[in-house]
Order: sequence, then C-alpha cells, then structure tokens
Amino acid sequence: MSILRPFRATDMFRFNNINLDLWTETYGIGFYLSYLSRWPDLCCMQEAPSGRLMGYVIGKAEGNSTEWHGHVTALTVAPEYRRLSLARKMINLLELVSDEIYKGFFVDLYVRCANNVAIGMYEGFGYSVYRRVREYYGNLGLGKGGRDEEDAFDMRKPLSRDPLRRSVRANGRDMIVSCNDVS
Repeated sequence: MSILRPFRATDMFRFNNINLDLWTETYGIGFYLSYLSRWPDLCCMQEAPSGRLMGYVIGKAEGNSTEWHGHVTALTVAPEYRRLSLARKMINLLELVSDEIYKGFFVDLYVRCANNVAIGMYEGFGYSVYRRVREYYGNLGLGKGGRDEEDAFDMRKPLSRDPLRRSVRANGRDMIVSCNDVS
C-alpha cells in the first residue's frame, strides 16, 4: 500500500534511494525546482506508509499546434519497489493531466535504446517508438565517452485529441534523426 501525492521540493532531500540507479537520469536542484514551479500538476511522488519514497515522475507540457503534448522527463522507481505497478500509476496520472488539463495530443518520452526493460514496460503502457534520435544523451551535455553518447527512442502515446493516431507511426524504429533535429 502506498500513496500517490504531489512531488514537493523537500522530497529532494529524501530521494537518494530512488536516484541511485544505473538507468535513472538525475538532475540538479534548480532543474527539479523549475519543473515543480512550472508544472506542479505533472510531478508526483509515490510514498510508502513508512514515509520512505518509492518513486516519482516529473513532466511538462510543450510544443505547438498538433505537436502540443505532455512529456515525461523522468519516471523512476526505487529498485526495492519495482514490479508493483507504481510506474503505471504515476504515468497514468501524468497522461490524465496531459489529456484533461493541458489538452495535449500525445505524451512522449525518451528512453535509452539499450534499456530493453524500460522499452518493454512503456510498450506495455501503450507507447510506441516514433523515431530513433542519434546520440541524444550526448546532446544533453553529459560529456563524451561511453554511455553518454547513446541513442534514444522517442516513444509516444496518443491522447483523446488524436483519435486518428497521427502522433504515432508503425515504422518508428526505422526513422532515424539527429539529436540536432529534436527540440
């Protein structure tokens, strides 16, 4: 049993058990605070009855016209709490807010092409690969070498404003773009 509640700034003092994971992208305090101040309704925390933090999602709304959408910036669950459907609950809330409040056409996210577990999870949530972005993670300013130059899949899930599913494509894995083509 756990509660899904808004992400609070003070949670940053207690979420090391979540962020200390190989696949979790972490950010500076200013980055988290900018999301909490601009899109508080797209940021939530899963908390155990003991008060231990279990996972979080942070997102934003962005784009123009039919590209207006919700974006999952980070979705992560502490290793000891995985396989409890917590990620599904958090992403469902982000999708609901993106659809009903922000009136987005779709929700998107980026995932490392090598992270097969996450890709399978997102596909199970209804996301599909829209395109492959070359060296996406190197473009984030993380430095040169190793895993920081990895490609990413841009995965998308249509919302109610996209009944014709124009925000998805069947051959997304074959559509390769440069990281400079992604805004």
